[in-house]
Amino acid sequence: MTERTIYLDPDPRDPRTRRILVRADRWYAVVELDRDGYVDATTSRGQEPELPTAYRAAVDKVREASSDRIWYDGYPGDFWWTNGSRWVTMNVPFRHVESAVEALREAELKGDYSRLHTLADSLALPVDEWLAPGERELIRGIDFDSPPRAFLNFLQGKAKKNGLRLNGRATAGSVWVRPTLSSTAKQIREMYPERYPDWVDRWTGYIEPEDAPLRPWVGGRAQNLSYGATPVEFRAVSTPSGGDCPCGMSLHGDKDHTAHHAAWAFGVRAPKNLEWWGDLALVTTQSPISWRKLVYKVARMPQRENHYDFRSWSHVDEPEATSDNIRAYLLQVNGYVIGYLAANDTSEHQRWNLIDGAEFGDQDHTLRPRIMLIWVAGAYRHQGVGGTLVQALADDFGCEIADVSWSGPVSDAGRRLARRLSPGGIWVS
Repeated sequence: MTERTIYLDPDPRDPRTRRILVRADRWYAVVELDRDGYVDATTSRGQEPELPTAYRAAVDKVREASSDRIWYDGYPGDFWWTNGSRWVTMNVPFRHVESAVEALREAELKGDYSRLHTLADSLALPVDEWLAPGERELIRGIDFDSPPRAFLNFLQGKAKKNGLRLNGRATAGSVWVRPTLSSTAKQIREMYPERYPDWVDRWTGYIEPEDAPLRPWVGGRAQNLSYGATPVEFRAVSTPSGGDCPCGMSLHGDKDHTAHHAAWAFGVRAPKNLEWWGDLALVTTQSPISWRKLVYKVARMPQRENHYDFRSWSHVDEPEATSDNIRAYLLQVNGYVIGYLAANDTSEHQRWNLIDGAEFGDQDHTLRPRIMLIWVAGAYRHQGVGGTLVQALADDFGCEIADVSWSGPVSDAGRRLARRLSPGGIWVS
C-alpha cells in the first residue's frame, strides 16, 4: 500500500488545511486525520477547537472494534494513539481503509458520524456468541477465519477480560471452547456493578443439553484426582493490585507488561546484526537505519516510565543532518543496551545552583552540548552509568562536565546526578 495524503480543504498548500494521512504497517493500516494547523487557526479566532462528544464516541467505537479485529487476525502487539483534538488516529485492517477515510471525511466536514458507526458495526466481532456458555466446536471458515491458535489466543484474552475461564483447545481446523464463570469473578461483578455496566450472568446454572457435542479425548490422566474434593473458599480483601509499576506499565496486567518490564530492568536486547566494536555507541541522525531504529526502541523505555507524550528520538526515516546536531549515546553490556543519552547542541542557557526555588542566572549564549534525556535500565541504576554517559558527551564536545547544559525541567533523578557531577551548579536550557 502506497502512503498517501487526502486534503479536506480547498487549498492544500495552506498550513491550516486538514488532511487525512494513510500509511501501511505490517499488520494494519494507519488512517490519521491531521487537524494540527486547523486547531491553531481556530484557536486564534477565539473559537473552540475541541471535538464534539459524539465525534469522540464514534471514533472510540471504531477503535475498539478495529483493535479486536486486528488482534483476531493474529496481531501480537498493542496500539497507540492520542485523544486530543489535533490528531484523530484509527488503526484499521487494510480492506477497511477506504471506508475509514470516507467516514472521517464525513465526520469532519459535515458532522455526520453515521459512517463511523457503520464502520464500527462492520468491524465488530461476535465475541458474545463465541463466549456463550456451553461446550462446542468452532470451525475455521464457518465460525471464524483466522488461524486456530491465533483465534484461541484472542478468545482467551477476551475471556479473561470478562472474568471467564475458557477451557479451550485448538486443532488443525477448529477450536473447542467451554466458557465458564468463576465464583470469584461472579462475586466481584455483583459487588461492583458500576464497574461492569450491562453485564449479565449467562454461565451460572447453565446445563448442557443432551445433544451437546463431545470433545474428543486426546490423552491425559485417566484418573480424576479432583473427584470428591472440597471446593476452595474465597474471601474479599483489599489488595494492592491497582496503580502503575515503576517501569511505567499498569499493574492491572497489560499484555506486554512482562516483556516491557524485563527490558526496563535489564536493558533492551541489541540486535544480532549490529556489531559493537566498543561498549558505547554514538548514533546520529545520519547513522544506518538499524542503529536509528534501535535508538527509537530504547527511547520507548523512558517514554513509558515517565508517561511522556512522545519519544525522545524520532529519526527513523531517511538520513538527515540536523542543525542542532541531534545524537544519542547507547551503552551496551552483555548484549543489552542499559544506558541511553539523547543530546543536541544549543547556545541559550542560564546558570542554576541546583537549589529548589532558586532563580536562574543571566542568559549565556555559548554553544554547549545539551542533555535532552538520560535513561538507565532499572538493575543498573546508582552504579555510575549516568555519569559515564554525561562524561562521554562532554569528551566528544571537548568541554568539562560542568559546561554541559541540561534540558529543563530537570527531574529529581536528574538533579541527584547533576549534584554529583557538578556540585557547583549547572547550565539549563
